[in-house]
Amino acid sequence: MTQDVLIEALRHMMWMSILLSMPVLMVALVIGVLVGLVQAVTSIQEQTLSFVPKIVATVAALVLLGPWMTKLLVAYCAELFANLPRFGAL
Repeated sequence: MTQDVLIEALRHMMWMSILLSMPVLMVALVIGVLVGLVQAVTSIQEQTLSFVPKIVATVAALVLLGPWMTKLLVAYCAELFANLPRFGAL
């Protein structure tokens, strides 16, 4: 296996991990900022007030985006297995 093939495989792996994690992380970030803004405006400093909405929003994002994420991951794995001879594994 040449270095070019290895670098391309690692680049694709990193891109897939970013693509799969970004939507859920962005939902948690937006909810965290909104709850923090509400806490700053109302002077409520309860720790669980910021934790519970983020957990609920993250679970909702995983439920809504789960089929898309699974489809993307299955396509990536199929492509990876199809390219095993190119990697020198067979």
